Amino acid sequence: MDNIGKTLFALGAILLLGLATEAIGRRTKLPRVTLLLLFGVLLGPAVLDILPKFMQERWFPVITDMALLMIGFLLGEKLVFSFREDARTVLLISASVVVITSALMLAGLLLIGSPIEVALVLAGIATATDPAATTDVVLEVKSKGNFTNALLAIVAIDDAWGLLIFSFMLSIAQAIQAPGSGVEILLSGGWELGGACLVGFGLGIPMAFLTGRIQPGQPTLIEALGIVFLCGGIALWLEVSFILSAMVLGGVVASFARHHERPFHAIEDIELPFMVLFFVLAGASFHLVPLHQIGLIGGAFILLRVAGRIFGVWVGAAMNHSDPRFKRWMGVALLPQAGVALGMALVAVNRFPHIGEVIFPIVIGTTILFELVGPVMTRIALVRVGEVPTDH
Repeated sequence: MDNIGKTLFALGAILLLGLATEAIGRRTKLPRVTLLLLFGVLLGPAVLDILPKFMQERWFPVITDMALLMIGFLLGEKLVFSFREDARTVLLISASVVVITSALMLAGLLLIGSPIEVALVLAGIATATDPAATTDVVLEVKSKGNFTNALLAIVAIDDAWGLLIFSFMLSIAQAIQAPGSGVEILLSGGWELGGACLVGFGLGIPMAFLTGRIQPGQPTLIEALGIVFLCGGIALWLEVSFILSAMVLGGVVASFARHHERPFHAIEDIELPFMVLFFVLAGASFHLVPLHQIGLIGGAFILLRVAGRIFGVWVGAAMNHSDPRFKRWMGVALLPQAGVALGMALVAVNRFPHIGEVIFPIVIGTTILFELVGPVMTRIALVRVGEVPTDH
């Protein structure tokens, strides 16, 4: 079988596998994202190694970017509507979670004797979340309500806060190693966030007034996908955060395109196949890490991140006098962690090559754990707060 035949066979098998996860998930109560990741690990080099190599090496980055762009665009809309309902809750809880998770991680790792560069880098990486997994769990169980809206908004803004904290931590580490050079890192982080906002606003304002003025159906879908992918391409070209650009784009359209909502619903109609491919290929890209390579620092990272999420939400919710359900379950729902953490690790190792052997096994190992267990905990939290229909 040639490469084209292998590719078509693999695509068909993966999509049908994604369909099967619906039935398996109903029987086992495992989230679809966890099942897809497990299937990906099974199909990938860590176990059976039956997926075409070029599919993982060439297709996965493209599919990842396309899926995350659509997720970012849809999260932008949800963020705007959640802010309209309760902006104070979203901002207080998200900021509290990020700051407390980072501070707790830094203090804990330094107490167990971690090198300061490693502690600073991991304190920044611990703030990253996984909007894709969280969104998929919400869609799968059809969860609706104040808790769900706040969760999606917090996940949407969490990575923006996280990038700021990570840039700050990296600049401190750089300044300790080579005084005076940390300013460059801080400026680079500022450009990644500020430039992303400029791209989102620059495309979002004209899109808000021009889009949706043609008939519904395929023309609207083409229009929406075209502008979202254009946004992603420009963001990558300018080396700014493409998912943040898409979020800003979605938020601007939701705020100003009051004459319609069709771009969001049009993208929702085709999002699922991309999500299935994304999660299976993400699972296939994982290389299982032996537990001894994670070590004491890795174990501390897991415990401190869980504690930071839960305590951070508790503090933010208490400051805001939020619904008691937020204190009890929001931190549990915020455990998934994926690609952003790996991206941060790559940036850090480029700056500090000597810590790569410590950072990579920890980030890869803990990401696998949080990506497999995190969605399960998110689903449990949504069920416990009573926003999931009884048939789920």
